[in-house]
Amino acid sequence: MPLHRIYHPLSAFSSSDKQKLSERITALYTDRGLPAFYVVILFTPIESESFFVSGKPTDKFVRIVVQHLARQLPNEEAKKQFSERYENAIAPFIKDKGYDWEVHVEEVPPEMWRENGLIPPIKFPEIEKEWARQNKPIPY
Repeated sequence: MPLHRIYHPLSAFSSSDKQKLSERITALYTDRGLPAFYVVILFTPIESESFFVSGKPTDKFVRIVVQHLARQLPNEEAKKQFSERYENAIAPFIKDKGYDWEVHVEEVPPEMWRENGLIPPIKFPEIEKEWARQNKPIPY
């Protein structure tokens, strides 16, 4: 339900990096009580001949598009806090490796969300409570 699309140069992330970065992003949500299975992360490698910034090919840029579908951040302070937490989560894999990056978060109206053609309930309290009871957030 949050969908993270990470567009990156071919050599930006090892398999281990992808696993660790995915765990850190997932923890942003599990730390707030959402089940880990809500979080979907797609790594999309882009060849430098197909990745352009300022009209020039690059292998030093990472673009992340996040879509929040079932939940939106309730106010400006929550949005600021999420953005800061997100930047901290990705920094060791992007900033600290010398890449330039851009992140943007889209908050899709829940009315525009469907699963298997059905309108899902906006909250799944029973599922979320059971998940929280059985699991602990991923530490980092």
